[in-house]
Amino acid sequence: MHRSVVSIDDLTNDEIEAIFQLADRFLADMATPGKPYRVRGRSELAKDFILATLFFEASTRTRLSFESAMLRLGGRYLSSSDASQTSAAKGETIADMVRVVANYADAIVIRHPLEGAARVAADYASVPVINAGDGSHEHPTQTLCDLYTLRAAQAEKGRPRSIQSLKDLNVVVWGDLRHGRTVHSLVYALARLKARIIPRPAPGCELPDHVAQRLARDYHCISLTKENVDDGMPPDVDVVYLTPDQPHQLALFDIQARTQIKGLKTVDALYSTRLQLERLGSGYSGDYPAVDSEFLKHKRYRDTNVMHPLPRVDELSYDIDADKRSMYFQQAAYGVPVRMALIASLLELQPALTAASDPRAAKYAAYAQPGGIECSNERCVSRSAAERRYLAPRFWIVQQQPPILRCAYCDVEQSPLVIGSLATRKYSADIILWQQADPADLLFFGSEQQAAAAKFEPRKDKPKKGGKRSELAAK
Repeated sequence: MHRSVVSIDDLTNDEIEAIFQLADRFLADMATPGKPYRVRGRSELAKDFILATLFFEASTRTRLSFESAMLRLGGRYLSSSDASQTSAAKGETIADMVRVVANYADAIVIRHPLEGAARVAADYASVPVINAGDGSHEHPTQTLCDLYTLRAAQAEKGRPRSIQSLKDLNVVVWGDLRHGRTVHSLVYALARLKARIIPRPAPGCELPDHVAQRLARDYHCISLTKENVDDGMPPDVDVVYLTPDQPHQLALFDIQARTQIKGLKTVDALYSTRLQLERLGSGYSGDYPAVDSEFLKHKRYRDTNVMHPLPRVDELSYDIDADKRSMYFQQAAYGVPVRMALIASLLELQPALTAASDPRAAKYAAYAQPGGIECSNERCVSRSAAERRYLAPRFWIVQQQPPILRCAYCDVEQSPLVIGSLATRKYSADIILWQQADPADLLFFGSEQQAAAAKFEPRKDKPKKGGKRSELAAK
């Protein structure tokens, strides 16, 4: 069974560390003199393999680093970097495309503007699929590069060369946190590794609600704000996310965590991002924060590693390029050995990743009944006219009462307000009854208007109590 990497959560912490140890080996065996972060030369490890890179959005670092990684492994690649020159311009679906390309290559890297597109590709391809960025959703391989950079920085400071050294680090995520897919994958990983996450968004660019909800729900993150912390919170910090060692420690940790605020006097890493103008749909009139030499003079940033996924625009000054704290070009260089290690692992050329199912399936029940509620995110792949020809909305039920559904493609959450019965074509706004219904008969709707538009009629009789049979199907 092949593995794909669509979300950073598709890899366990141990698997991430195994990939990093393999990247260490590539750097050691293929070192560039004087540049310990750069590989050179070519191995024969992947000489019988081909990688397909399908990029439907602009890219420099990600696409070239994947292609360089495959060449360094001794393999070859096929590249499509102009969506207008592909059959997608003719209306071909993602599912058809990857099923065809899987016959030409042994693994597929895909970047796509639709959120959740990489999940669809992984569902339909017969070879490993790697998400190189899907809209504003996630960018897991950039996060691997980011974590590897942080790990290297901590090793230079005398800490163990392991991702475990990232625990309790103070990491500021800076800029466009709403539309930046690199930030979303990164904060999920930092939460799992129990680093302290300090959001510093540009005005109007705060973390999306579904990202904050996932931090709390999946990783048991606690958000501390000025309102629930007596003192010690730096004046320019509005919220800090912290993760307990075990979920059952939440109550105790909420008290203990307040003492950790004193540790925010220093910042270990500052992760700056550009304004994602291509996703705003209009101009930006806010005061976008910039990092320059004057900013870094503050004593909190004396030992801060400055990172950026690149490309930069005006949010990162050129006057700090030579500063020893600036790691963004080294961070970009690490993309080759890290992606070499990931490709080699997915192709089982080196210690193979253990076979694993979707980690969300172990946590949440699935809901995939066509004809009812749809994802509320207009940029979701399940809302695309082309993909709707074969895709049905699919959700995870992440909360029971009241029910909350998380889109299985883009992770946006929503609360259904109406339940319907397929057998009787009746609906009820008494949403609390959903757990008493037969799952095969149950249909969620976002509103009564949506239920009526689907030609369901309101049920007027009072619901019966008890029984496993659908209450909505009762006559």
